[in-house]
Amino acid sequence: MRLVALLVSICLGSATSVAACGPRAAPSQGSGAGIEGSASSALRALFDEAWEHTLREDPVWASELGDLRYADRWPDVSLPAVEKRRAYDRALLERVSRIPRTQLSKHDALSADLFRYELETSIATQRFELHLFPMNQRIGIQTADELTDALPFETDAHFAAWNARLRAFPTYMTQTIALLDEGIRTGRTHPRVAMDRVVGQIEKQIVTDPASSPFYAPYAKRPREDARATEARQLIASGVVPAFERLRLFWRDRYLPACKGEVGAWQLPDGAAMYAQRVRAYTTTTLAPDAVHAIGLREVARIRREMEQVKEATGFHGTLAEFFQFLRTDPKFFHADGEALLVAYRALAKRIDPLLTKAFRRLPRQPYGVQAIPDNVAPDTTTAYYRVGAADGSRAGTFFVNLYRPSSRPTWEMTALTLHEAVPGHHLQIALAAEEEDLPKFRRHAPGYDAFVEGWALYAESLGEELGAYASPYDKFGKLTYEMWRAVRLVVDTGIHHLRWSRQRAIDFFLENTAKTELDVTNEVDRYAVWPGQALAYKIGELRIKELRAKREAALGPRFDLRAFHDAVLRNGPLPLDVLEREVLGER
Repeated sequence: MRLVALLVSICLGSATSVAACGPRAAPSQGSGAGIEGSASSALRALFDEAWEHTLREDPVWASELGDLRYADRWPDVSLPAVEKRRAYDRALLERVSRIPRTQLSKHDALSADLFRYELETSIATQRFELHLFPMNQRIGIQTADELTDALPFETDAHFAAWNARLRAFPTYMTQTIALLDEGIRTGRTHPRVAMDRVVGQIEKQIVTDPASSPFYAPYAKRPREDARATEARQLIASGVVPAFERLRLFWRDRYLPACKGEVGAWQLPDGAAMYAQRVRAYTTTTLAPDAVHAIGLREVARIRREMEQVKEATGFHGTLAEFFQFLRTDPKFFHADGEALLVAYRALAKRIDPLLTKAFRRLPRQPYGVQAIPDNVAPDTTTAYYRVGAADGSRAGTFFVNLYRPSSRPTWEMTALTLHEAVPGHHLQIALAAEEEDLPKFRRHAPGYDAFVEGWALYAESLGEELGAYASPYDKFGKLTYEMWRAVRLVVDTGIHHLRWSRQRAIDFFLENTAKTELDVTNEVDRYAVWPGQALAYKIGELRIKELRAKREAALGPRFDLRAFHDAVLRNGPLPLDVLEREVLGER
């Protein structure tokens, strides 16, 4: 899930940390707005102010939402700007806390609670200085050109704004390098094994012909040369490329030598406390790392038993390990090239779409498409991710799939992956939330809570059985492989960051318990190494949603309606898990 992952990573570990972590809010609308008293008016005014502040402070995110008022700039990620945003968050928390909750409607009180929750989480994170990790092998300034794919380039104003961003890029780079340098000074750097991957990404941005730069992509599609295109080439040659040359030099001579020799947050200042806080924040629970590790081990054992059953259903004679090897290597499970793989994903998505009415009353109006992950990052990133559509409907949601080395992209994983990233997973949930006009915008359009967002998407994979999406035992084994993948994450993430596992031990545990290819496994482990705690959200969230469903089924018996249950889960947008439980089980 690319954009949601990116935004949460920005919140918790990059240069725009404080701006992005502040609540994204706007006035409540419609009949659910509640009491028209002074408390509600003050709350909505605060939401509105905070929303506008965040759009100004995070212009890249604003552009991705479709708000182009700040499309001529990058975020100010300087250290003074970070401190200013932190102070603003603390002031916001004080102001919202002064609004009497008892004078708010239930609708507004929930929004106020979530607003405070997000601020409190952001402020609790500040002590760990996670903004000093502005780059890793998956996100950072070296992938800033990807913004071009999310922007419209139809008018001269659009191109003028992009050129303004090109002009400002060297300052953005200077600020980013300053953050990295402060990270070195304070002992806050990523593991070297993962950061070695970034070298190639930087070098791909250092081109001799400006027209071959990814930052020139908007002009490459135009039929003829004009003044804007000439200016863009000059800005790339004189500013963007030299900025990346500075970054390459800094990376080679300063950053890589300062990187950690092992993987694990335990190496960082206050690493144990930081990881415990990340676990709580990403799972929206009070679970400690040891408890999460134990849950993971139990889930791994349970899913292995189910894998044995499905293996037998395929008629395979051999051990589970031998079956894994068969699934990883038999040519019948792989497409010949990337284009064939992309065509197959698009066909699969179209086959799943009409099945959704079996489990959902409401479907999003916003469409989605299936595209290839950009070539410059595909070797170092995950199998797929989702990017949300523009809030104004000008850009559809996008399910991105990795076409790098098709021989490592088995067909049996495709159905579960499509259910997760597209429908009924991320696209359905995120687009429906955006269309809930009675909700404040920070609940409609912000990335939300990973335990809910990723938990829902993992739960969506299990719905493939009821929808009839799994066409063969191999597809079902793919579903179990993906569920096992998320169970293994509980073990591996806590293993690396809490129990001090080595990278190789994490890779070996992964390979022993899933049929995923070694390329995928290695990329995944390196992802966990630079993103402590986030990988825990999926399984913890899925388990809670399944638990809530079981409780509703037990309480209602034959009156249980799956479509009504899904309405209850999704209608409030993303929620912390305890709030979700209250909202779903509180129904009568």
